Amino acid sequence: MADNENDDPTHEDPFTRRAVLLGSFQAAAFGLLGWRLFDLQVLGAPRYAPLADQNRIDFQALAPKRGRILDAYGRLLADNDELFRVTITPALTRNVSDTLHRVSEIVPLANDDIAQIVLRARKQGKYAATTIASALTFEQVAKLNLLAPSLPGIKTEFSWRRRYHDGAALSHVVGVVGSVNRFAIDDDAVMRLPDMRVGKNGAELAFDSELRGIGGTQKLEVDARGRIVRNLETIDPTPGRDIRITIDAELQRRAVERMQADICAAAVVLDVATGHVQVLASVPGYDARDIAGGISDSEWGKLSSSESKPLLNRAVAGCYPPGATFLSVTALGALEAGVVSPEEHIVCNGKYEYGGQQFRCSKPEGHGSVDVHDAIRSSCDVFFYEISSRLGISPIAAAARALGLGVASGIGLAEEKPGTVPDPDWKRGNLDSGWHGGETLLTATGRGYLVATPLQLAVMMARIASGCLVAPSLSISDEAKRGEADTNFVPLSFKFANCDLVRKALTAAANDSLGVGGEAKLGDGKPLVAGTVSSETGARQSAEGTNEVQRRTTLFVGYEPADKPRYAIATVTERSADGNAAARLGRDVINFVLERDAADVKSRAGNDLPGVSRAAGREG
Repeated sequence: MADNENDDPTHEDPFTRRAVLLGSFQAAAFGLLGWRLFDLQVLGAPRYAPLADQNRIDFQALAPKRGRILDAYGRLLADNDELFRVTITPALTRNVSDTLHRVSEIVPLANDDIAQIVLRARKQGKYAATTIASALTFEQVAKLNLLAPSLPGIKTEFSWRRRYHDGAALSHVVGVVGSVNRFAIDDDAVMRLPDMRVGKNGAELAFDSELRGIGGTQKLEVDARGRIVRNLETIDPTPGRDIRITIDAELQRRAVERMQADICAAAVVLDVATGHVQVLASVPGYDARDIAGGISDSEWGKLSSSESKPLLNRAVAGCYPPGATFLSVTALGALEAGVVSPEEHIVCNGKYEYGGQQFRCSKPEGHGSVDVHDAIRSSCDVFFYEISSRLGISPIAAAARALGLGVASGIGLAEEKPGTVPDPDWKRGNLDSGWHGGETLLTATGRGYLVATPLQLAVMMARIASGCLVAPSLSISDEAKRGEADTNFVPLSFKFANCDLVRKALTAAANDSLGVGGEAKLGDGKPLVAGTVSSETGARQSAEGTNEVQRRTTLFVGYEPADKPRYAIATVTERSADGNAAARLGRDVINFVLERDAADVKSRAGNDLPGVSRAAGREG
């Protein structure tokens, strides 16, 4: 009988072998899984427990209340309007669009509004709260809170909206707030809040860090749907600091009302003793209240593309050739260098030959024999052509910079332009070209590449008037709030006699019969004004293509009173019908200042805070 292999005790069943191998693998796999669970739950507990807690604990940033902006006497210019808002966090809801449509049954939202919110939410990220609507009524808040369990991701909360109390007259100087630029967001969670606002221009931007305050945090226990279970801890935010600026809101308002007739204009009034800017006006402007409340794309387009440039703060960013208002600078440079004496006379016949070119004077028939005093008083270009040809451009440029031209004033406004004081280095660096002698003559008479802002021209006048390096400021320090002058300005390097000669010439320019600034004269019984004017004429084509319409940019610079200067002023008008528009504007603004000061003396009023004079911190 044949052997049966199944009866062989040494034979191993293949099925049994496979079962053993499979069982071994399974045991190993379960062993590894068990070890991993032990590692996670026991050995890794100290490391993973805090991470698990974050799934049920929510840290929320709390926005600080923005500080107020007040004028020099405590008048409120900007504060905050309390309101409720509703937000949506995409990560906490299944369908953002569907949830928004449900919210629209309580808070009116058009389909376009919903589309915009969805788009905004995508840009901000699914974990960021996106504002749906602000300024909710109490009834809307109550309904939304009642439906909260069925509206995951929807949250109502208390908030603030910036409020401006004089949006038109002070829009440029106070500025506005706006949304945080997503590229500028730092590690501060407060900056990611949906309604967080930061300064965009004016004082709102200049003092943004002080106004903004410090954010707080709230530690909340939340359920899986993001609903608050309880408040675990709250660190309250620190409100922003109130800022008191040097502007006299009432004086600014009167200046702006007066400037409306000039279409495009600017005015600056500077306290010579402290550097406090009391008026920083520009027209046309815009109403900050319209922007704070939200402005449509079409309205913003109209503002930004308007030919009259209402968004431009002409007082600090409008750059104009100073023309004859610059003659005092050239005179100081020449007197300091000794290329002309106070007694020297030069004959003006209305034109000047230089380098094969003819340069004309402001008076075609000529001024006759004039000295430095007469040339400033009567705005004689020929006199300054001659002395600048002796002097060269470098001393003129140095004198201009010493008087505040060609450099930012330090007032702190981001929109400020530095202007241009040209010289060979500037031209080589900006135009890749050499300097020509004729350009020295043009610069000496305030033309060519030379441009300055009204603020710079006011600073120039303040420095000439005081003989010191007056620096403009927009913020009143604690010392000034107590009525003390907070700045001791360094004297200019110019000789007193030279400055005094220029000051007397400027007084003559505004008061003598031969002076060019006579339109700025205040009248009998009022203080003498020192100052001069410039008028540059350009052609504007009519619809038919002809140059029938003439327009002028006119400037006036000066200070008051002439014997003991208290205020420096600069005004500019564009598209003016004649060359004295800026002088008349300057005269009227100075009259507003005098009326204010007279009212202070009479009533001893205007001290909204103890020890503060209406003259923005001036002593006495």
